[in-house]
Amino acid sequence: MRSVTDAQATVLSTAKKMLQKGLVEGTSGNISARMPDGNIVCTPSSVDYEEMTINDLVVVSPAGDLVAAADGRSPTSELQLHLACYKAFADIGSVVHAHPVWATMFACAGEAVPACIDEFVMYVGGEVRCAEYAMSGTAAVGENAVKALEGRGAALLANHGLVAVAPSPTKALHIVSLVERTAQVAWGARALGGPTSLPAKAESDFAGVYQLMRAL
Repeated sequence: MRSVTDAQATVLSTAKKMLQKGLVEGTSGNISARMPDGNIVCTPSSVDYEEMTINDLVVVSPAGDLVAAADGRSPTSELQLHLACYKAFADIGSVVHAHPVWATMFACAGEAVPACIDEFVMYVGGEVRCAEYAMSGTAAVGENAVKALEGRGAALLANHGLVAVAPSPTKALHIVSLVERTAQVAWGARALGGPTSLPAKAESDFAGVYQLMRAL
């Protein structure tokens, strides 16, 4: 089972970077990491990232039971999404949920972000599928996301946003940024008659690299 050293500090710093990169607005989106003891630290509900401190973070058990929280703090409203990912994938140490504009456009259209850039496949595993719609905050969001995440580092959440899984918060945020950039490129390529998919062998080879990198 993968865990993250210094998980609380890394979750906090990554949350602030997510805001700085424009991948969320206000208090939307959420980040978590699996701690060495198996518990999960996550960003709290309804706390501005600019003002958030390490004391605001919430710790829950793998079942979602509250382990530690400052007075008045509760875990992210998308906790069920995070828990479902950790339960399904023992090789991940972090989950990042964001609302990047270009990727969310694909999510609202119910379309996958295509595997049109080799670097994208290397870090994500292939096209980023769009999970079936489920109401925000419900267990079904996690269940649907897990299906779309099979063999991938990210999945779109229909009419909602994006979720990424990785060994660490830093790597998960990199995936979010890469998916967002590729979504923008793919959207623009449509004006030129594309995008053109990678050759099947190239996609397969780069997807193999992704699987090796995820195991490290």
